[in-house]
Amino acid sequence: MFVCGVVALAAGIVVTAPFTGLDWATLAVLVVLFLVCDSAPAQLTVERARVSLGFAASLASVVMLGPAGAALLGLSAVVTGQRMFAPVKRMFNAAQFALGGFAAGVVFDLLGGSRFPPGGPAWVEHVIGPFVAAAITFVLVNLALTTGILVLARQATLRAMLRESGRLVFGCLGYSMFGLLIAGLWPGIRAFAAVLVLLPLFIARWALEQAHDQQRAHAATLAALCQAVETKDYYTRGHSERVSRGSVMIAQQIGMRPARVEAIRYAGMLHDVGKLGVPTTVLQKDGPMTEHELAAIQLHPMRGLEIVREIGFLDEALAGIMHHHEKMNGRGYPMGLAGDEIPEFARVISVADAFDAMTSNRSYRAARSIEEAVAELRRSSGDHFDPVIVDAFLLALEREGWDPPGPVAPPEDAAQTTAQDHDDPTAPIRVTRDGAAR
Repeated sequence: MFVCGVVALAAGIVVTAPFTGLDWATLAVLVVLFLVCDSAPAQLTVERARVSLGFAASLASVVMLGPAGAALLGLSAVVTGQRMFAPVKRMFNAAQFALGGFAAGVVFDLLGGSRFPPGGPAWVEHVIGPFVAAAITFVLVNLALTTGILVLARQATLRAMLRESGRLVFGCLGYSMFGLLIAGLWPGIRAFAAVLVLLPLFIARWALEQAHDQQRAHAATLAALCQAVETKDYYTRGHSERVSRGSVMIAQQIGMRPARVEAIRYAGMLHDVGKLGVPTTVLQKDGPMTEHELAAIQLHPMRGLEIVREIGFLDEALAGIMHHHEKMNGRGYPMGLAGDEIPEFARVISVADAFDAMTSNRSYRAARSIEEAVAELRRSSGDHFDPVIVDAFLLALEREGWDPPGPVAPPEDAAQTTAQDHDDPTAPIRVTRDGAAR
């Protein structure tokens, strides 16, 4: 019904719009430009998000052809070069572009942009304000319609779409500004303006593709490090990814900006990378540890910092890796920080880390229930954990839920497994001094 309504509204606007005085030759050139650009959408750094380079042609038509011409150009998306699109999706995309173009054209006219023809004196100064408003309108209409269809199809939540919209808006607006360039060049070189703009458009597309590929390379690097850590104990496999997810849930709940959310995702994945520097015999020891062995465990955050400190994109994540075993009462490690001395990233990871440890199976005990783990977080709030972070995690947990890992089958060649877990606040490590357990 939603798709039908959007398509019907777009069709109604195009059918009833006045096309008197429309420059059909200009429309034809812009349609060709639109189809060429739309056949090669740009990948944004937001996962699974792509933006059509046709935004430039659409915004150029707003300036040069008015609301009716922009709506008519938008309908050409039905014959897009992206052949993988089903007919229904093509129709929805065409309606989306038509409605966005028409709305942007109306805003441009209302703000007086159409009173200044391209090529006139001080044209850019006169139209930049109306054009930016039109571009924002065009992008917001497209994002609103995309959000509507994804939420109704249950492919995304409204909260998730709103969270990602900020980065999407800036990417889309960037491409939209090429429309002003086309319109400004048109009086002097006519159709060649469209060809001239193709080069910077596709250079911008290439640059975004490189940024996305770099982001994927970062993720692959982190995944490899996590896998190396988790090979030391098969019972902890998947732990890093779950801590990363829990940390992101908290970060979003307390309103961290997207860049910090991404950084804490990395920190959660790598929080235990320092275990690579701890002897496996110590990590997997069955029975009380010596003070020397406990010191090796407590140094793993510092070893983690040494391992990843040269990875430039981690930034604030390094503090989370270094201090995620500190406690609010100052009795944590490695530095014995207390309260607000503990970096925010570390306070976030600490809660996610402990929760996953409690709700995961271990060789020496079955997983605790989510209710038991929640009760332990509340009991330790203020003493071990930051109460603000605990409250944020519990709110996010109630909204998003949690999928604890299932039972773990030991591999056939497993000689020994960890019998203690330094991440579990309910099972402190046992230490010996002069042979006596304590």
